Amino acid sequence: MNTIDNYDFNGKKVLVRVDFNVPLNDQFKITDTTRIDAAIPTIQKILAGGGSAILMSHLGRPKEGPEEKFSLKHLIPYLTDQLKTRVLFADDCIGKSAISKAADLKSGEVLLLENLRFYKEETKGDIAFAEKLAALGNVYMNDAFGTAHRSHASTAIIAQFFPKEKLFGYIMENEVKSIDKVIHDPKRPFTAILGGAKVSGKIEIINNLLDKVDNLIIGGGMMFTFIHAQGGDVGKSLVEDDLLELALNIIEGAEEIGTKIYLPTDTVIADRFDNNAAKKVADVNDIPDEWMGLDIGPETIKTFKEVIENSSTILWNGPMGVFEFENFAEGTKSIAMAVAQATSKGSFSLIGGGDSVAAINKYNLKDKVSYVSTGGGAMLEYIEGKELPGVKAIKE
Repeated sequence: MNTIDNYDFNGKKVLVRVDFNVPLNDQFKITDTTRIDAAIPTIQKILAGGGSAILMSHLGRPKEGPEEKFSLKHLIPYLTDQLKTRVLFADDCIGKSAISKAADLKSGEVLLLENLRFYKEETKGDIAFAEKLAALGNVYMNDAFGTAHRSHASTAIIAQFFPKEKLFGYIMENEVKSIDKVIHDPKRPFTAILGGAKVSGKIEIINNLLDKVDNLIIGGGMMFTFIHAQGGDVGKSLVEDDLLELALNIIEGAEEIGTKIYLPTDTVIADRFDNNAAKKVADVNDIPDEWMGLDIGPETIKTFKEVIENSSTILWNGPMGVFEFENFAEGTKSIAMAVAQATSKGSFSLIGGGDSVAAINKYNLKDKVSYVSTGGGAMLEYIEGKELPGVKAIKE
C-alpha cells in the first residue's frame, strides 16, 4: 500500500478529499479552523514533493444546488495564509472551470473545487459523478476521516478509478493507526471511559469494547440507567427505561469475562436543569424525587482518577456531566486532567466524540493527550468494529 511518506509526488496532480466542513459566521468568516489546520501538513507534503493539490470537500448540508453560505470560496483567504501560496478556485467541482483549471495546474500549485454537495450525486455515491471528479487528477488521496464512514462519491466510490495510485493523507493515516493501536494492540491495563447522555448511542461500543478492556468507567447521564437497573432511586435523572435489562446484561457480561465496570457512587444533584439551580452531593442510589444528577461527585472523581492514572491505554468518549454548565463541569474537567496526567507518565490516550474533544479543547489539554480524533461518527463506528467505506476503498 502506498503511504504519504514513501510516495513520489513529483509531477503528480493529487486529488485530495479533505474535510473542510468548518463553521462560518454571518460574515462568512471561519469560527473554528481546526479541520483546515489538521489538513495543512498533508497538502504541504504534496507540494514539497513536487506535486500539485486539487482539494475537494463538502460544507454544510445544501438542499437545492449552490447556495452562497455553503460556498468554499469563503475559505480561500485563510487557506492562502496557512499555505503561504495562491489558492486557485473552480466555481463548480466538475464543470468547465474545474476541467480547465485542473488541466493547467502546475507543480506546487493548489486548486480548491466548489462544494461537492451542490450535486446530489455526491451523497448518493453516483459512479458517473465520481468518474468526472477522478478525471481531474492522476492520484487520489483521502484525508477526510470525518466522512470515512460515508459511502459518498468523493470518499469511497472514486477510489476504483485509481487502482494503484491511491493513498491516505496524514489525518487518515494517523486516525486509523491510533484507533488500531487502542483496539487491537493496547498496552495493559486498558481503560475505556464512556459518558454522555444516553446508553442507546453507546450500546455497540460497549459490546465491542467489553472483552477488550480491563476497566470500563461509566459516567454522564447514561450512568443513571445502570444505577436504576440495579434498584437505585435516581429521582428525576435521565433514565432509559427500555434499556434497563440491557444495562443489567452488560454488568453481568462484564463480570463473567473479568472486566471491571466502575459506576459512580456519588453525584452532584440539582433541583432543575439549570446552571444556577440549587445543588448538593448525594449518594447515587438515593436521589430525592424532585432532584436530578448532573455530574459525578467528589468520591467518584477520586475513584475514577485512580483507575485512569494506573492505566497504560485510555480511550475517552463522552463527558461525565453537563459540562457546558460551569457549576456541573467539575467531573468532566477532573477526568480530562487525569487523562492528561496519565499521558504525561507514558500512557497512550485517545479522545474522540464531539463533547470529549470540546472538553479537551476547553481545558487546553489538546497537546497533553496522545491523540484527539477529528471524526466523531467515523471514530465511533470504527471502534464499534464496522468497516468504514473510506478506509476500505484505499486498502483494497
